[in-house]
Amino acid sequence: DLFHGTYNTMPARLAMPVVTTVHDIMWLTDPHWCEPGAKRLIKQPFYAHGIRRALARSAHIAAVSAATREAILACDPALADRVSVTLSGVAPRFAPVPRDQAVLARFGVTAEARYVLVVGQYAPYKNHERALEAFARAFAGDAAMRLIMVQRQGPSATNLEQLARRLGIGAQVRFTGGIEEPDLIQLYSHAAALLHPSLCEGFGNPLAEAMACGCPVTTSDRSAMPEVTGGAARLVDPLDTESIAGALREVCSDDAIAAQMRTAGLARAAELSWAGFAAANVAIYRAALAST
Repeated sequence: DLFHGTYNTMPARLAMPVVTTVHDIMWLTDPHWCEPGAKRLIKQPFYAHGIRRALARSAHIAAVSAATREAILACDPALADRVSVTLSGVAPRFAPVPRDQAVLARFGVTAEARYVLVVGQYAPYKNHERALEAFARAFAGDAAMRLIMVQRQGPSATNLEQLARRLGIGAQVRFTGGIEEPDLIQLYSHAAALLHPSLCEGFGNPLAEAMACGCPVTTSDRSAMPEVTGGAARLVDPLDTESIAGALREVCSDDAIAAQMRTAGLARAAELSWAGFAAANVAIYRAALAST
């Protein structure tokens, strides 16, 4: 009766109505943010065509944030009646857990050390180079402070490792590659801060996950990030290294501020419900079927 394409594109030649979830439209607006190398020349035509077709032909578009809906309507205001927000959620298993020093030690965190956490794939829009630069400006020479970067890796890991050495923080930075979810929850639960200075996000799952684990969040003042964090995060200009560094210093050095942010983050994460996401999608299905 109805087909739901859950990731930005839809198959061709479907006879039934189609609902498409669009996470972001960076492949249309800022493709240079999506892929750092020559692969962009292959991926961009595929994703750009798929997104345009989904926007043009879907009975309804589900946007995972109001920011994504606004980006879609900026491209085509005529879609206003066919785009609804289905704000993503966070799973209950993301919650504060007791400190497991054996797990933390595997990531180079001693009992005396503190750490800033970065979580996300390596792509230009994630702004990981500037995250390293801001950490260096805030904590270079502070041997007790670490930066742990959890990301899918390829040649980028070497590039970032070289940058860390040039910045003088090579010994303070740990690149983990992909890790198991229980380890990620442990890292969220005991980080001094999550640093997420993206240039754009459709939603930003690490933001919700970190807040749900009681981790203070420093993130960008644009796109979906203020919407997702709902006043619980320190917002920074992701193009201003000193803005990022200053927020990190404040969050990591002031226990009262960090405690306030943990409380606010837990409250905001509790509002991000997958049940609410599901209900919003069901409402879209009903509307799409009723219009056929």
